[in-house]
Amino acid sequence: MVKNIITKFVEDEDGMGVVEIILIIIVLIGLVVIFKRQITSLVNSILSKMTSQANQI
Repeated sequence: MVKNIITKFVEDEDGMGVVEIILIIIVLIGLVVIFKRQITSLVNSILSKMTSQANQI
């Protein structure tokens, strides 16, 4: 009886989706914090190129 309950508990995957999403969000936030300067400089570079090319048209 107890073995069946433990087996069902281990095989139950109802909450796995939420846990996986939370872990992915935590990893993404960590990457943004680590690479904040590089991301900021990349976005600024792209926006400045877009602005200069739009002015040429």
